Amino acid sequence: MLVSHKMKELINNIILENIPDANCYFEGDSCNLKLIVSSAEFKGMSLLDQHKKVMKLLENKFESGELHALSLETKLI
Repeated sequence: MLVSHKMKELINNIILENIPDANCYFEGDSCNLKLIVSSAEFKGMSLLDQHKKVMKLLENKFESGELHALSLETKLI
């Protein structure tokens, strides 16, 4: 399953709606898609909590099957 440019744009928009200062970068494609999200909102949050925050935003996309695999990296800016 290829992750289209449209899906990357959708993921980016979902994250920006909820974390306005986020910078989203995508690496790879298909089953090797990696999302790197950096935000000042991660200040004071553990790495696990940062990941939970982002993954919760994408929960519906995983449940619907639109998104099935994603490697996530978060960074504080």
